[in-house]
Amino acid sequence: MDNIKNPLKVALHGMDARSGKMMAMYLQGPCKGMAIVVAAANADVDIFDADSISGRQLLNACHAKDMHRPIIAMSLNQLDYAQVIAIKKPVKTDDMLAALATAKTMLGAAGGTPDKLNQNHRVDQKVAKDEAISPAASRPEASKPITDAAEEKPVLKRYVLDRGELKKTSKHKAAMQLSETGFGAFIGIVPGLDVNDPKQFKQAHYDPKEYFQGYIDSAFVTCHSLAQESQLNTGWMPLIIFPKSHEVWLDADDNQLRSFSGLVINPALGKKISVTPISRDLARQEKALEKYQSMDAFLWKIACWASKGRYPVNIDISQPVYLKHWPNFTRLLVTPHALRISALLVQGPRTLPSIAESLNIKPQYVFVFISAAYSLGLAGQAKRESDILSKPPEVKPSKKHGILGRILNKLIGKKAS
Repeated sequence: MDNIKNPLKVALHGMDARSGKMMAMYLQGPCKGMAIVVAAANADVDIFDADSISGRQLLNACHAKDMHRPIIAMSLNQLDYAQVIAIKKPVKTDDMLAALATAKTMLGAAGGTPDKLNQNHRVDQKVAKDEAISPAASRPEASKPITDAAEEKPVLKRYVLDRGELKKTSKHKAAMQLSETGFGAFIGIVPGLDVNDPKQFKQAHYDPKEYFQGYIDSAFVTCHSLAQESQLNTGWMPLIIFPKSHEVWLDADDNQLRSFSGLVINPALGKKISVTPISRDLARQEKALEKYQSMDAFLWKIACWASKGRYPVNIDISQPVYLKHWPNFTRLLVTPHALRISALLVQGPRTLPSIAESLNIKPQYVFVFISAAYSLGLAGQAKRESDILSKPPEVKPSKKHGILGRILNKLIGKKAS
């Protein structure tokens, strides 16, 4: 509680806007509010990313001067700076907490308040301006912690209900949640492949471009670039795409769509698939309103059916993946353990096998979720600097047993005695 009342004020150096925001969230989340990000002029402690060019230059310039406040430096390599608190990247929460605690001790040993110490310490202002030391440095509210919530009073708006829009039941219906029992029958299987066998993980992938999913994704991109209603011609059922309202219209039920989505498209047929621009009046002429669907929800379930419990071929299973943000599960098909997987991934990037192991679930549930999230651009391979800045905390399996487990244990114990 003391950390929240009296957090350390830290300035970030050598980080871009994304890395800075992630570090701010990391300090507020896993580090439990022990520190907040402020402008360099108001900080108690300086945190440098020593692996960036600007960060190393600023660290060298700061270290060459008389240091009046603690310095924390993060790097993938060994750092040899006297009186600098070094942390190995990717940063572990325990290491960061220990570094912040050391910095707080140093401040207390130096005597005086952090504000008094700040009067004798300034990072090179010219370099700071050129390199944008802190993501919050240019804002007048920079001394406040970075948050996503707006403090302004909400502006109430008045809307007129569109009765036709309300009849688009397929577009607005609540999400369907799959249980483990019905998942196999609903999603389908790949003959000759056990996606849950670690020895077959390298083969447990699929190429979205070989399925209906790939053609839909390409058609969506084309329609958005043209900003015009279009029709996807597949030789099956025509798909009408409305890029402005982010909708699709298809005269087929989910059972028909699921069967078609799970088939590999023959290359000869694929060459005949095309996108044809159509007029807005023709696109909306005599269309059953209940057959409109959201583009995101449509592509999400198409990816699930194409995946059949596999992961996209562009994902390296040995490397971590990230999740940009929490999916809108109120409108998306919810596969088994999707919420648990999301909750784990928003903490930081992880490999697909490690997610399954941490949550003690079948890998196919992780694979199908990543396939769906990847189709919407929500998930991807972690190759960015901000993704290796910090290491997600280890997930410890729960030692609590369910009621059935406790009953079984008692029965086994009685039988043994």
